[in-house]
Amino acid sequence: MRLRCMCLVIHAPTDLRLEEQDAGDVSPGQVMVRVSKGGICGSDLHYFNHGGFGTVRLKEPMVLGHEVAGTVVAIASDVTRVKVGDRVAVNPSRPCSRCKYCLEGLPNQCLDMRFYGSAMRNPHVQGAFRNVLLCDAVQCEKVADGVSLSLAALAEPFSVGLHGVSRAGPLLGKRVLVSGCGPIGALAIAAARVHGAAEIVVTDVVDEPLVIARKMGANLAINAATDSGWVQRYSAEKGTFDVMLECSGNERALRDGLEVMRPRGVVVQLGLGGDVSIPQNMVVGKELSICGSFRFHAEFALAVKLINEGRVDLSPVITGSYPMADAVTAFRLAGDRKRAMKVLIDFGSAEA
Repeated sequence: MRLRCMCLVIHAPTDLRLEEQDAGDVSPGQVMVRVSKGGICGSDLHYFNHGGFGTVRLKEPMVLGHEVAGTVVAIASDVTRVKVGDRVAVNPSRPCSRCKYCLEGLPNQCLDMRFYGSAMRNPHVQGAFRNVLLCDAVQCEKVADGVSLSLAALAEPFSVGLHGVSRAGPLLGKRVLVSGCGPIGALAIAAARVHGAAEIVVTDVVDEPLVIARKMGANLAINAATDSGWVQRYSAEKGTFDVMLECSGNERALRDGLEVMRPRGVVVQLGLGGDVSIPQNMVVGKELSICGSFRFHAEFALAVKLINEGRVDLSPVITGSYPMADAVTAFRLAGDRKRAMKVLIDFGSAEA
């Protein structure tokens, strides 16, 4: 009898169902992972609340999720990277390794990317919110003994923060501004800290995430909605900050950040939003560099290594864990910025 698994499948906005599916067979180069924990991402929330984002829309039922960790329960005969019983974080990014960008060393820009839980392709790429996951062995990074799989499930969003930091250039001794303290912003703080930032100031318009930002290593947290003078204070003498990690996707946050940047500062845009206008004269006059940051690649292994070695403490971002059967409750909580940061799904409570 083939192994079956339980999956969280989105059919339409707010129509999230727990369904049984075929777990598949282990083929050469593959492993089977019994998933333990998975984190709800902003893209998962967009599918849950709106059926997609921008021009990306659900056209068929899709298993959600891409931030997962678990235990290897079966391997193909040719696999040596991991063994049965290993605890692993699973990289959801599967570049083709053949297109021109992969061959140029830019796999995050792959022309034929298959990323778990994405409706960008049709048929959609099914996600990892299932209690049994069939994946390639190369997607697995071993989790050290004694490290919680809840923390390991944060490797993917932490990788996003690490890639953003890499786009900024060296941070050693730099003053860094992080705008937007959702999960990516909070994890970007940890990334900036481990890369040697001398001072990290964070902004948001909600108090509750700012409390977590301080626990993640921010030196100062500013509520931009209630502190109307913060831009004036930090824009004196052409600006204060060497680097800005913009994680909100909000136009006002970006424009305020440009005001407080030092000449020749670097602004890295991680947050997604709509079209924005920027003050060209300021960008030119202060010789600012603005660049984007999209997903990650090599940073996933680094993220797991930093978690394994205890060089970062990501636990403050974890709000709580809910069984698969209570996934709708978990998703509703995850969308409340005053009550939640990173909500996890516990896949161990569902029957295979």
